[in-house]
Amino acid sequence: MEMESIIEYLENKTILVTGATGFLAKIFVEKILRIQPNINKLFLLIRASDSNLAMHRLHTEVLENDLFKNIKEVHKTNFQRFISEKVIPVAGDIRLQNFGVTKISLLNEMRGQINVVVSSAATTKFDERYDVALAINTLGVEHLSCFVNECPNMKLLLHVSTAFVSGEKSGIIFEIPFKMGETLNDKNHLDIREEKRVTQERHRQLIVEKANEEAMSSAMTDLGIQRAKLHGWPNVYVFTKAMGEMLLLKRLRQDVSLVILRPTIIASTYKEPFPGWIEGVKTMDSFIAAYGKGMTSCFLAHPNKVLDIIPADMVINVMIIAMGAHINKPVSMTIYHVGSSMSNPLKISTFKNCVIEYFAKHPLKSQQGNPIITSKTIRLLSSMSSFNRYMVIRYVIPLKVFKYLNILLGRAFNAWYLDAERKINIIFRLASLYKPYVLINTIYDDANLNKLHDISEMETFFFDVKSLNWEDFFMNIHIPGLVKYALRK
Repeated sequence: MEMESIIEYLENKTILVTGATGFLAKIFVEKILRIQPNINKLFLLIRASDSNLAMHRLHTEVLENDLFKNIKEVHKTNFQRFISEKVIPVAGDIRLQNFGVTKISLLNEMRGQINVVVSSAATTKFDERYDVALAINTLGVEHLSCFVNECPNMKLLLHVSTAFVSGEKSGIIFEIPFKMGETLNDKNHLDIREEKRVTQERHRQLIVEKANEEAMSSAMTDLGIQRAKLHGWPNVYVFTKAMGEMLLLKRLRQDVSLVILRPTIIASTYKEPFPGWIEGVKTMDSFIAAYGKGMTSCFLAHPNKVLDIIPADMVINVMIIAMGAHINKPVSMTIYHVGSSMSNPLKISTFKNCVIEYFAKHPLKSQQGNPIITSKTIRLLSSMSSFNRYMVIRYVIPLKVFKYLNILLGRAFNAWYLDAERKINIIFRLASLYKPYVLINTIYDDANLNKLHDISEMETFFFDVKSLNWEDFFMNIHIPGLVKYALRK
């Protein structure tokens, strides 16, 4: 299917997008409305208690974003009318059957009209509460499958997962599906219903113990880490996303094509709708931000480790091309790794050098307006043992000395001490969570992705990661965008 026919296919089609206020979903919605204004409808599932709140979130969190400025320039004063005709915010929650939508007329309208579902609702926190992550990333996918199965005109479900469902495996990871009950350590059988039961039982136990909200959240977070590691995954995010994939393969009806997209670390936009747009501080951006603010010059990372990054608009283009590749074709299930480690590997040492060079040329400013001086070097600690040793010598031992001084001084600096202790514990926890992504060398095979290049090489759906110059991308696109849209707010 060529570019023109993909755009033509989208005409008069109806798409449901879950997780519609999320980073990727916003870019997807903008692209669809820009390239095919004659789409029939976009139903956007937005977590909200009622339609008024859903409409409010649509406008404040999605449409008022800088991301939509190009479309606004095209439609000018007709923009609001255009949106009201094409975009339908649906107040609901992926964690509930039928998304919690009780208005039968709306449900019937959606079931009768929707042709494609883009499943992007997720919680991406590595240390999310287990009950929350399970409800959204796993059971939410089951609710979505049940809804799709009731839509007679449904052609395709495109589910956004993550390449990191592979866990801590090194070497080449292929684009293959999980089997129901599969684990990464082959030690236990994974039963999703049992995971749900364990979670509910722990929740009931905490209620009996009269745990407050903080204790409840901490206990459920610890449970998620425990259950993930029991089955071989490093964190609750990738564990629950893997289970979500399993449920999709089992629950989705057989006459609907399934595309599972597994992107790697998603960076800012490369070209569309303009370079450098990003929202919030993402995974690798926390390192960039910490260095740029002069907070650290040391990171846990191996210099030769490949950092697998993909610009956000390339992910969106793959999504649309994949839709075109699988709609009106024999029913299929296909997994796409969307990343760069196979085709254009980026070493952490290169990334590090870009960060140093950028802030040397363009330092951030303090609250007083003075340039923040950053270190001329970044020390990379290439193992957990070296990281732990560095932390103990640099922070833990001095803090223990301060602890006794604080006691001698009548605990006059107790608040400072407790805050410093908390921050050190957070650093250790984050190092444990991010370890697989900065120490283990994993390459994500992109054979299926490369087949999509045969469909369209055209500029409208550009996703040729081989053409990326990483130094140029970080120096002139990603870091400037991060500073503009995230760090200066």
